[in-house]
Amino acid sequence: MTVRLPDPQQPATTAGHPDIDHQADQLMAAVDQAILEGRPYTGPTSFRDDRPVPVVGTTPPVPQPGRPPMSQRATDASALILSGGIASLPLGAAATGILWASGHADPAVIGMMCAAPAAVAVPILALARALRRAKETVEAAPPVHHHHYNGPVQQDHRSINTQTRGVWAKTHNELPH
Repeated sequence: MTVRLPDPQQPATTAGHPDIDHQADQLMAAVDQAILEGRPYTGPTSFRDDRPVPVVGTTPPVPQPGRPPMSQRATDASALILSGGIASLPLGAAATGILWASGHADPAVIGMMCAAPAAVAVPILALARALRRAKETVEAAPPVHHHHYNGPVQQDHRSINTQTRGVWAKTHNELPH
């Protein structure tokens, strides 16, 4: 007796089996019904809770897809950086067009164009910062007091020496005599 195995080159067919055909028809009917009702087919073993989700609960927040949560300052800085990047596109396109049209797009010209704004901006920013620091220094200086007295005046120029030592801080103030 010879046993014949199926040929691996030929696909196995299930056509003509009434049980499989019946199950396929049932599945197609269920999918068609779900499409007509406007909801996805969930199968007989699933459950869908259509009640609204409570707004406040004990579940901790879950990170959402997209940009991560940031502070307001970081959000403002990020928006400013993105806006600056987008604003630089027209300038770059204009510079590219001018270089291409003039035929002077060699590395020396491009280097001078890129270095010129920085060469102008750095000294200006440094001078502005120095002036701001000088202004802050003048504002932070103690005010000058002019005292005018009529009669004998005694000024006390004693200083207090303080030492704090130990695990439990104990302060000793000593007045010189």
